[in-house]
Amino acid sequence: MERPDIYIASVGTALPGDPVDNATLVRRFRLPAVWEQWIDAFVGTRSRHFSMDLDTGRTLHTLADLGEAAGRRALDTAGVPVEDIDLVVMASASPDMLMPATVNVIADRLGINGVPTYQLQSGCTGAVQALDVACQMMLSGRHQTVLVIGGDSCAKHLDLGMNLADMSPHMQVNVMLFGDGAGAAVLTTRALADTPVLRRVFTRLQGRGREPGQIVRWYGLADRETPGEPVTEDFKAIENSAPGMAAEALHDLLADLDWKKEELDYILPPQLSGRMTRRVLDHLDVPGAEEISRVEEIGNTVNAIPFFQLEQILPDMVPGERAIGISVEASKWIKAGYAVEKPASKLEVR
Repeated sequence: MERPDIYIASVGTALPGDPVDNATLVRRFRLPAVWEQWIDAFVGTRSRHFSMDLDTGRTLHTLADLGEAAGRRALDTAGVPVEDIDLVVMASASPDMLMPATVNVIADRLGINGVPTYQLQSGCTGAVQALDVACQMMLSGRHQTVLVIGGDSCAKHLDLGMNLADMSPHMQVNVMLFGDGAGAAVLTTRALADTPVLRRVFTRLQGRGREPGQIVRWYGLADRETPGEPVTEDFKAIENSAPGMAAEALHDLLADLDWKKEELDYILPPQLSGRMTRRVLDHLDVPGAEEISRVEEIGNTVNAIPFFQLEQILPDMVPGERAIGISVEASKWIKAGYAVEKPASKLEVR
């Protein structure tokens, strides 16, 4: 049986509030002014968006708020009624609560009901995992039009009273790296003219016998006073491993599709930080492809990242163009990727 094409009918994204630049972050956490230059040089991210008011600590947007906004934009752009959605898959490392699952809150708000819903708990490769799950279920023939959501709201874990200057570099760098946001895509097996196709999606665990590169602890009432920092990031290990893992993911996708580097029109690299993105791009060595990066302006939005990148390229792709996106997750070392192509010609069927 011939594999059906999976079309990316639309993408929608959402960011909370105004951008927070490095100078604002330095002032808010009472850091020496020289830190502004340190963030620019060491992290390479200029701004990010937070779901909380940094002055009061009040939550302004939940992850469900952001996911609903992104999902609604994707549905509206695709012109797809909610009644046509027959599966919802979401990825997040920071759901609003353990239960109910944030995916179900979003589905309820969008008016989606009576369909399977899945929520995946993962870091930077979670959105690609969600795309993979959606694609596998669509290829089974049981689902035709799917809403895939990815998003994170990490700011709710910030302690505005902490003395960041006295904390370890593991904690300091996390405050600088991450921003909040959500994205969504409508996928369909219904043939659409002038619409990019998701050619491949894959994820691979590479963490056997390796220490995690990132740990985020989850505290309950009984252990919330446990000593130690809630988040640790082995940035040196990530610097050493991420470029090579990204190159492996690119090689695997190219080999599977029988594509060549020089045939790529767009490269969507991992978005840990501006500095790391540049290092990864040097390692990928795809000089003919246009780099699509958003991390310098919106920070590392974790599971929202691929949707912001796709949102930027999809309107500009012309028939015959190809793009590859790569994700790397340090928590237990996962590499992932996806390939998009705009077919040279396709009849529209509605």
